[in-house]
Amino acid sequence: MDEGISLRLNNYFMPATPKETLEQMLTHLGFEATVEEQQVDDGLFLEVKTEDSGRLIGRQGQTLADLQYLVNRLLFSADQTIPKVTVDVGNYRSQARDALLKKAQEAAEKVRRWGDVVELEPLNAFDRRIVHNALKDDPGVETYSVEVEGTTKKAVLLRPRH
Repeated sequence: MDEGISLRLNNYFMPATPKETLEQMLTHLGFEATVEEQQVDDGLFLEVKTEDSGRLIGRQGQTLADLQYLVNRLLFSADQTIPKVTVDVGNYRSQARDALLKKAQEAAEKVRRWGDVVELEPLNAFDRRIVHNALKDDPGVETYSVEVEGTTKKAVLLRPRH
């Protein structure tokens, strides 16, 4: 797609690039922000720089997750071949990812040491994928996602690999 092309979506003109799409969304939401774009292995990474990062991140990153979901839905509706976009604000995702990886490794150590089944707290799909990928090559641990009653989230179970 040409960068100068805009797509009309329900009376909303959407810029052709993911960066422009996110910038326009943030402007419409009343945020003063700049967006830096970076190519990564599995798609595109957009880092938002703003003085109001707390509001954009939201409680436990929920607003950030919703923003990322909306950006990807808008982009995918315009071009189904577009790579997945990851949105981060103030390094929140990388810090949260590091903490999640640490928690997953500690749980895996318990499984290896004691042979117990360990259940992590309910996680969204993005975070579950991080845990599964981090432990997929561990010869002593298997991971499974299980429904958590009363929520839309699933928990990750770790158990000894036989």
